[in-house]
Amino acid sequence: MIFDQFKKIAELKKLQDNLKKEKETVERDGILVEINGNFEVENIRLNPNLSTEKQQEVLIKCLNEAREKIQKKMAQMMMSSGIGM
Repeated sequence: MIFDQFKKIAELKKLQDNLKKEKETVERDGILVEINGNFEVENIRLNPNLSTEKQQEVLIKCLNEAREKIQKKMAQMMMSSGIGM
């Protein structure tokens, strides 16, 4: 029983390490956002041809979309590993 718990912990650690390597990039209206599996923003590229307000609006959408994509990847990885059951 304890061995099974250690095995699950090892599987979770491996899954966590794999998730860290995941990246999602979203680009809209010349604005690019890239986040990793830890939900850390790794890259942002703005579009100076847009107004500040428009850049802010698009940036929020890009960040939210990238976060949702990472969350979906995490859920898929957990389900396929059997941990999410």
